[in-house]
Amino acid sequence: MAKVSAKAKATAKTVGRKISPKKASKNIVVETMKAVPLAQQDIELVERKGIGHPDSISDGIAEAVSLALCKMYLERFGEILHHNTDQNEVVGGQSTPKFAGGEVLEPIHIMLSGRAITQVNGERLPYSTTAINATKEYLKRFPNLDVNRHITVDCHIGKGSFDLIKNFEALKDQCKMDGHGNHCLLANDTSFGCSFAPYSDTELVCLETERYVNGAMKKKLKETGEDVKVMCSRNGKKINMTIACAMVDRYIPDADHYKSVVDEMSERVLDNASKHTDYDVHLDVNHADNPATGNFYLTVTGLSAENGDDGSVGRGNRMNGLITPYRTMSMEASAGKNPITHVGKMYNILANWIANDIVKKSNGNIVEADVRILSQIGRPISDPETCSVQLFLAPGADTAKWQKEAYAISDEWLENIGKVTEKVVKGQVTVF
Repeated sequence: MAKVSAKAKATAKTVGRKISPKKASKNIVVETMKAVPLAQQDIELVERKGIGHPDSISDGIAEAVSLALCKMYLERFGEILHHNTDQNEVVGGQSTPKFAGGEVLEPIHIMLSGRAITQVNGERLPYSTTAINATKEYLKRFPNLDVNRHITVDCHIGKGSFDLIKNFEALKDQCKMDGHGNHCLLANDTSFGCSFAPYSDTELVCLETERYVNGAMKKKLKETGEDVKVMCSRNGKKINMTIACAMVDRYIPDADHYKSVVDEMSERVLDNASKHTDYDVHLDVNHADNPATGNFYLTVTGLSAENGDDGSVGRGNRMNGLITPYRTMSMEASAGKNPITHVGKMYNILANWIANDIVKKSNGNIVEADVRILSQIGRPISDPETCSVQLFLAPGADTAKWQKEAYAISDEWLENIGKVTEKVVKGQVTVF
């Protein structure tokens, strides 16, 4: 076993935590499960909060701010300094939507919170300006939202925890961060990340429906806003799908036009769903509408946040884009956490990649893979306290062979955990 250097011990004493040497095993445990895979069970529930949902807006801003800070730190110092910007809040405004166009009376308020390195060698960094600019730039993706009139932004990002900053300093003293999984990158929290693969039909159709509504369908139906929530419940081979979609009032002159939009949207969504599942799909769009009382889901901006709907980081989709109560999930928000040593981000992403890689390389021999990775604060992120891999094998699959393969895949990804950082910083990873 490798020995801890005198310098590492000295650093550990400074930080106040023991630094563990790298273990060859990485504490990977692979086991096969006898339970029925989810796709073969009778009941399944899946939810997807679209990009315009207040919780997703909070997630998106948190990640955009983190990436902007990463860029600033890299440009100024050649490395990513300690930060976590995963505490944002979206406070709903007030509006009076109506057919042919209403107005926003009080703007949506964005409160940026979290921790970051705010100064270096006595020089105060433009962290607040960087965060506010990143927020406004991110919000430009909502075409019916006027960032200058419909939004206010306050930045309350402050100096980080002394212990966590010292933890970052300790890893810098031990090695250079080259982004290739150096074993001395120390976890700055005791937490776990988890994921699974592959998507079930219900999960896939739920995810792809929101992507379609907020993607290709927008070119045909500009009346639909970005605040879209998709809920799917499967009973046997029947999926009941409920969609709440904010409509943009100025493109809809009256109730008849509203109904035509809902009808066309329903037809298009069902057609798209048939590309992702053979199950029977029943769809309800804006089920709370009541034409008799004049109650329709109208908005000025295409976002429910304009009228009292609030949002928080981590209250929505998990790293794989879904909320899946029948699956293994972590409550950790991936968005906004630093992409160097915060395992709340790193391990959720890595668990997803490991699970998908295992299933893909099995050529059908592994029906489902669940991965859970637990860190220990101050311990190298490439050497988790536990890496649990559970396999659901197809009938006749070679247990020993696929356990060994899953172990090797997990070991390789942990060895190269720096790839998570590389892809996140380049904006190549979706975390909600």
